Amino acid sequence: MPALTVLFVIVPLVEIALFVAVGQQIGFWPMVLIVIVTAVAGSMLVSRQGRSAYAQVRMEFASGQFPGKSLAHGAMILVAGALLITPGFLTDIIGFLLLVPAVREALRRWAVRRYTPGRTITL
Repeated sequence: MPALTVLFVIVPLVEIALFVAVGQQIGFWPMVLIVIVTAVAGSMLVSRQGRSAYAQVRMEFASGQFPGKSLAHGAMILVAGALLITPGFLTDIIGFLLLVPAVREALRRWAVRRYTPGRTITL
């Protein structure tokens, strides 16, 4: 329940506070332009990286390997896309961070350590 509270209550409140703060600093229309530009730029980046991740998954399947790492990266790219089309500064920052391969890899390694009991990563 706490994760859902953060997702559906805290994040929108933070986004509204950021909209108000940024709008007061730079004005309403420049703020709207920033939100639109980040959505368009993010969509383009997600599209490019998503196609690349899909090609990597197909290549690994074709070579007889299980594409676990590539699937994890693809899932994070998908989440990045959802966050980038959602209006807001916090969601945009998180979305753009998920488009950085080093950030995705660090999150993937953390998740493997966190959710695989008794297993160590040797990559």
